[in-house]
Amino acid sequence: MDLEEIEGLWLGILQVQGGMELRLLFNVSISPDGSVNATMDSLDQGVKGIPVEAVTYKDGNLHLGVKSIRGAFDGTLKEDGKTIEGEWKQSELTLPLVLSRINETPDTRKEQDPVKPYPYDEEEVTYENEEAGVKLAGTLTLPHSEGPFPAVILISGSGQQNRDEEILGHRPFLVLSDYLTRRGTAVLRVDDRGVGGSTGNFSQATTEDFAGDVLAGIEYLKSREELDPTRIGLIGHSEGGLIAPIVAVQSHDIAFIVMMAGPGIPGEEILYLQSDLISRAEGVDNETISRNEALMRSMYSVIKKEQNNTIAEEKLRKLLADELANMSEEEKQSSGYSEADLDAQVNAQVQALVSPWMRFFLTYDPSPTLMQVKCPVLAINGEKDLQVPPDENLQAIEKALKAGGNSDYTVKELPGLNHLFQTAETGSPSEYAKINETISPSALELIGNWISEHTADMENKQ
Repeated sequence: MDLEEIEGLWLGILQVQGGMELRLLFNVSISPDGSVNATMDSLDQGVKGIPVEAVTYKDGNLHLGVKSIRGAFDGTLKEDGKTIEGEWKQSELTLPLVLSRINETPDTRKEQDPVKPYPYDEEEVTYENEEAGVKLAGTLTLPHSEGPFPAVILISGSGQQNRDEEILGHRPFLVLSDYLTRRGTAVLRVDDRGVGGSTGNFSQATTEDFAGDVLAGIEYLKSREELDPTRIGLIGHSEGGLIAPIVAVQSHDIAFIVMMAGPGIPGEEILYLQSDLISRAEGVDNETISRNEALMRSMYSVIKKEQNNTIAEEKLRKLLADELANMSEEEKQSSGYSEADLDAQVNAQVQALVSPWMRFFLTYDPSPTLMQVKCPVLAINGEKDLQVPPDENLQAIEKALKAGGNSDYTVKELPGLNHLFQTAETGSPSEYAKINETISPSALELIGNWISEHTADMENKQ
């Protein structure tokens, strides 16, 4: 067994559902004692250093086992020594994968990612949400010009997000913070609970808990002498746009809020719209779409009516078991289910459904809170947003702000942009990784101009 033949960097491209391409990079190295070490990076998902626990190579046949994600690659080294042809298996899914030898790690930097040295100061910071017993870690960027500066806190969307809100190789909050800091606004971006340098249990937290973390961030910013405590604002993306109004109602220190694809209608309604629109964009037939919605309605009904988790879980498992019994093998595979891990997949789905976050999100109506927001508001959505559809949500936001007597708000739909505010064709999430743009310059300029105008007015009134 000549292990030197497989030592080095090997890059392959997976063609996955919805036409998305994912680049997998394997790094195989041999220690002086002869042992083999390997890691895997999913470059387009921004995930690096996944341990490859099993590496075997014999007679030109290579096996790489990645237990943590239930994946494995099996392939054969071609005569040229530069190509390994084989298959990637993950759960029950099997896809062709050809690995090619490369000399250096591909540059995963997106076009808009800022390059150091920055024309501003960057500082690693930590502070406490004492009430929740959580330590929060983030990055504060400060302009080089003379302060005190206006400041914003960036609030990420749903799911465990790092301070850059990294998704599919894009780092929207890094791009946004760079843009705003260059324009004279200090920016604080923070790892979610249980992510990166922040402590806490993300899985047991609700949107209201995350609002508490933002309140702790405001207190931290008020303690910084370089910052103007009367010009602290919030920018929330997706669920962050749900959190920002909650914080603005609870704290008199909020000077303004920007809602980027923020919800204006209850979570349950958003989930139905989202499922329908994404399914249609991916070419799913009407019968399947109707069946999926019926299942969602049944499951959400259980969550709303049954507060006892044990009983709710039992009812949800039965609903899912009945649905799976009526699915063909092809339908199961296209829905992401696999026979080998069916119980584990169903259990994970059930746990997510009864989580504190989902129970809150399903029934929370943003309108009553928005009616209480008195500070200036910029609410924007992409025309092609399939996750938080613009028509229904922007109308509801505007209606609530108007009904509450807010005298300074701007509500705008941005042509051609998706949920991440990228210039998109269909708006489907399957496009996100393919698009090189991280945030449309038109969206950045709109946000930057609006903040500059409002913070300048506030400074002039002082």
